[in-house]
Amino acid sequence: MADLVEETPGCVLAVYAHPDDADVACGGTLARWAAAGAAVHVLVCTTGDKGSSDPSTDPAALAEQRAGEMREAAGVLGVEGHRLGHADGELYDQRLLTGQIVGAIRSVRPDTVICPDPTAVFFGEHYFNHRDHRAVGWATLDAVAPAASQPHYFPEAGPPHLVSTVLMTGTIAPEVWVDVSSSLELKTKAILCHKSQLGEGTEWFRNVVRQRAEEGGRQAGVKHAEGFRRLRLA
Repeated sequence: MADLVEETPGCVLAVYAHPDDADVACGGTLARWAAAGAAVHVLVCTTGDKGSSDPSTDPAALAEQRAGEMREAAGVLGVEGHRLGHADGELYDQRLLTGQIVGAIRSVRPDTVICPDPTAVFFGEHYFNHRDHRAVGWATLDAVAPAASQPHYFPEAGPPHLVSTVLMTGTIAPEVWVDVSSSLELKTKAILCHKSQLGEGTEWFRNVVRQRAEEGGRQAGVKHAEGFRRLRLA
């Protein structure tokens, strides 16, 4: 029988690399929890300045556009957005990134942290996981434990805080599920805010979002679901 996450955390911090990542990975879960009264925060580590295949695109203008798209999507989901401002593809200073995430954890003080699964690298023969996703996943795990909970790690980042649960997205073998049947439309609307990433025509993307949620739902025993790998730390 599928393990469904039924309870709503009091406070959530989702940490992702690019402005649209959280919406794609777990937007239904974030919207469901926000509607149920959780304080939901999304921390985006890069500006998204390189998210275009058009050589004529100005990276600074694209970053500004994507910041606006992120704000619009956060409003749709009912979450609070935060940005670190690193350039795409330049998340190489792992200690700096970990310390910044520790600061966010100690400021927000979440029960649950959501991030990419950094161990999920190869998906068949046509896709492997973006390095920014892997870097953010590892940095978030390092920030959660032991750093954020121990006072002598990054003492300048504030009083320590113990995160009780980590949920990882983009995992190859999901272990737990959140029923997003009631919030799938909000997830879709949030993703569609990221116009810089979608181009012309969006019906195909609506279909992709729905199909993936239906696939998750079949595994979870509900209509639509998002899957996660879970760590219980407290």
